[in-house]
Amino acid sequence: MTKGTVSGVIANMVTLRVDGPVRQGEICYIETGGDRLMSEVIKVLGTDVYVQVFESTRGLKVGAPAEFTGHMLEVQLGPGMLSKNYDGLQNDLDKMEGVFLRRGQYTEPLDAERPWGFTPLVKVGDEVQSSDWLGEVIENSQKLKIMAPFQMEGKAKVKSIVKAGEYKIHDVVAVLQKEDGTEVQVDMVQHWPVKFAMTNYKEKPRPFKLLETGVRTIDTFNPIVEGGTGFIPGPFGTGKTVLQHAISKQAEADIVIIAACGERANEVVEIFTEFPELDDPHTGRKLMERTIIIANTSNMPVAAREASVYTAMTMAEYYRSMGLRVLLMADSTSRWAQALREMSNRMEELPGPDAFPMDLGALISNFYGRAGYVYLNNGEVGSITFIGTVSPAGGNLKEPVTENTKKVARCFYGLEQDRADKKRYPAVNPIESYSKYLEYPEFSEYISKKINDKWIPKVLALKTRMQRGKEIAEQINILGDDGVPVDYHVVFWKSEIIDFVVLQQDAFDEVDAVTSLERQEAILDLVTEICEKDFHFDTFLDCVDYFRKLINLCKQMNYSEYKSEMYNMFVSQIRDMLAA
Repeated sequence: MTKGTVSGVIANMVTLRVDGPVRQGEICYIETGGDRLMSEVIKVLGTDVYVQVFESTRGLKVGAPAEFTGHMLEVQLGPGMLSKNYDGLQNDLDKMEGVFLRRGQYTEPLDAERPWGFTPLVKVGDEVQSSDWLGEVIENSQKLKIMAPFQMEGKAKVKSIVKAGEYKIHDVVAVLQKEDGTEVQVDMVQHWPVKFAMTNYKEKPRPFKLLETGVRTIDTFNPIVEGGTGFIPGPFGTGKTVLQHAISKQAEADIVIIAACGERANEVVEIFTEFPELDDPHTGRKLMERTIIIANTSNMPVAAREASVYTAMTMAEYYRSMGLRVLLMADSTSRWAQALREMSNRMEELPGPDAFPMDLGALISNFYGRAGYVYLNNGEVGSITFIGTVSPAGGNLKEPVTENTKKVARCFYGLEQDRADKKRYPAVNPIESYSKYLEYPEFSEYISKKINDKWIPKVLALKTRMQRGKEIAEQINILGDDGVPVDYHVVFWKSEIIDFVVLQQDAFDEVDAVTSLERQEAILDLVTEICEKDFHFDTFLDCVDYFRKLINLCKQMNYSEYKSEMYNMFVSQIRDMLAA
């Protein structure tokens, strides 16, 4: 095993002189003052190795010994992860004492003593390969698969499999015999390096299936699909957290993973306190029962912040291999990019725009590329839908992180300060935001079968009306109400109808918080009917008075139970106004 000694310390970057082979990304431990500091190799120059320490290096001296492990940063994957709070190194935060993490303190991520009810899915003599399902256990009412080792090469036959019963995670539940005669003992735990994507699937097609979130501005205007990618940029106070909570709570996903990467401590505390209180509308239980939180605050060392998003993605890939739908939310990828910048600067690499690494675009692209909709080897499907938030400095959407994310994410939900100030929530800018999935023929075919073939043309028509309404609003602001024709006021107020009825949604209203796809279709049809009608008014005041009454009826319709007597009454009144 390779050993080394400390030859230099610059903040969390330490230089070691080594006596053997070392590879980039390898994990080592540095001894100092009775603590073992976990580190990752980030650069190798002959016998000099640069490592990034995951903890504070205070008190570390030249000459301190180091020992290399021979493996990269890995996570343990198995039953017992749901409803857990981890840090970026997969330490169980609930097991740690006190508010602050002690240096050199690490905990086991899984409970080795807890028994699990195991049910075999294969029999002796069956042929299996990497990631094939051998059995299943139930955790928090969720069926989880126990799989053949991810690193196993080639095919193997099941030599033995235990009977149904209770076993611990490290108990051998199956023995596989490979073609060369070697045997592989299988327990319930998998290990996988976090910076390598899992490719244990048969095919990765372009995603096409709508992911219903219950948020109209997403589902109707800018839909995201299962296995799709999106990002939410926006300044402080525009509602990123509320929108994330709404998507996490309402989206049709089996597993939810939240990666709080480099967020302020008070925001992380909010996640820890608010998520356990959220009710799951799909199961009637607590949302936390199918949620995992990975948290690294902004005062934690840079390497731990960088690792947190990779740890979260690896866990998501693990559950996707079980044929589950995973929703991964990262808040925020800007802090992750800042961590990459700190590491790059300390290594004195050539800086790119705003001092970010030159390969920032490639790093973001590779990470987003790990999400997706896949066909597994057994014909089942699984998906990872990834939505990240971006915190551009000063709300500048031209900065490198936002620009590079725009190139790879297929959905863009730009939160706008002006809409938030006007209390138009969710404050998603309807003009700047987009979903490239609307252009996919696979998605168009899916929507035509699930809803109807007129859905997408109607959505595109409303987007055009919103754009035209914005242009006229600017003219009215410059020329005044009397300076533009009444017909222009009609176009403007039609865009306001779209805004008030479709785009605005009360996340705290019992009825309006979640809108089913059936209800969204009815709303879209009604708003389209209003927008396609010709209106004639003598003065712009008549126009304003008419549309304000119409908007008020539409808002009351939104806050009424769908297809109830009250809802039908408001729809009837709207149609009576249109017919008058």
